[in-house]
Amino acid sequence: MPDDVDEFARLFTGFLERMRAAGEPRARRESLLDRLREHLGVEPDQVPVVSSAHPAYDLPNVQRALEACFDSYDLVGLAGTNRDHHSLGELLELAEYDRFGIGPVDYRRMQIDIDEEMDCVAFGFYLGVRDGDRLVVLLRAPNEQYGRGNVELEVLAAERSAGERFLAALPELIRAHNVFRGKVVSFEGHEFGQGAGPFKLHPRPGITRADVVLPDGVLDRIEREVVGIAEHRERLLAAGQHLRRGVLLYGPPGTGKTHTVRYLLSRMPEVTVVLLAGSSIHFISSACALARMLQPALVVLEDCDLVAEARDFSHGMDNPLLFQVLNEMDGLAQDADVAFLLTTNRADLLEPALMQRPGRVDMAVEVPLPDGAGRARLLELYGPALTLDDGVVEEIVALTEGTTASFMKELVRRTVLLAAQADETPGAEHLRAAVAELLSSRDALTRRLLGATDNAATDDAPATTSPAPATTSTAPAATSAGTTRRGPMPAVYKANLR
Repeated sequence: MPDDVDEFARLFTGFLERMRAAGEPRARRESLLDRLREHLGVEPDQVPVVSSAHPAYDLPNVQRALEACFDSYDLVGLAGTNRDHHSLGELLELAEYDRFGIGPVDYRRMQIDIDEEMDCVAFGFYLGVRDGDRLVVLLRAPNEQYGRGNVELEVLAAERSAGERFLAALPELIRAHNVFRGKVVSFEGHEFGQGAGPFKLHPRPGITRADVVLPDGVLDRIEREVVGIAEHRERLLAAGQHLRRGVLLYGPPGTGKTHTVRYLLSRMPEVTVVLLAGSSIHFISSACALARMLQPALVVLEDCDLVAEARDFSHGMDNPLLFQVLNEMDGLAQDADVAFLLTTNRADLLEPALMQRPGRVDMAVEVPLPDGAGRARLLELYGPALTLDDGVVEEIVALTEGTTASFMKELVRRTVLLAAQADETPGAEHLRAAVAELLSSRDALTRRLLGATDNAATDDAPATTSPAPATTSTAPAATSAGTTRRGPMPAVYKANLR
């Protein structure tokens, strides 16, 4: 039914144009056929059309490759209604009846960097010359609303082989002139239908090693696997070792897995990064294709436990999306300088699949709850404006056993907020009030959302939103003995504390 309506609309529009042309004079447009005939030296509608399609996000790269491929070219547009609904062959046929003529080029503005956009050709004819071959290339941008999800190229040449040679030269030029090389990108879904939509570009974090608080040796192991292999690429290849690698960061939520990923992005400024999280993990094939093209590359898959729970389109298979991820990892060539960095709060959900596909993940690293020294460092990291003596720091560290980096960050923020409400400079009394509030029984859900264990809930924490005088501590440790004793940090993370 929609096809019939579109055809009726096309014919009816053509009828109206003919009636208008017969009823009133107008300036005659330059004939499309005449222009193409003059350029090619043959009848345009008598030569074959060869075509190719490219992913939607590659529009700026295809345009750059086209313009690099020609020795010289002119760019013209097309005037006439409904031109985008017709193939190149149909356009040439309709041009016989003055339906279409030379007109302005259509453009679409696309983001190619954080603060840079590019006017990309959305519909235009390149009349170019390459190695003596005269070619006409119609470039069309995707139009998902009408079911066209790819960048489309249609090529006319006096000889079909010339068009095929031209298209065969483009992939290497697309790789060489790719605007996304060295960028941090994530895939977006189309507004209409399925498929990978345009990229979202992200600023590269500026996190230093001092900003990462992990137990001794943990960050060293991660850096050696992700960064070290890239730095010693040639020596590894010379020794017959592969470059592709997979690293799994696992542990409770809020312990710093994503923060560690952000540090690695800062540590590798020249590496192309593709971020996948949530529903965008469905674009794993496109992400791997991009990583192969723009290596050295890093593919980050956040919260892979959500993939393990997915049952979409399973057709009787367990975890089909997770297996697709693992198969894509295994499909890379041995010398592909591509790293996969996976994070999960539920390693128990991933382990069965990883055991069935050995070799995809080379190293699994636990990012545990911070110990006492770690919590002290986090307090210093997140609260540089707080003036605290060693006794106060030790007190807060003892009270916050079993909490996470996210908890400590929220603790400092709440401390500053309490001081602001009292129009005072943040200090020990505000920190004590904030920790008492966060450890109270009414904030049990908040603690769980911040990834902390729930051993310290207390019903007698003060229900105050402003700090008590400095002479009267409101921290649980200052109440009757034994009311806030905390249990030891759990050795393993329990599934019900996600």
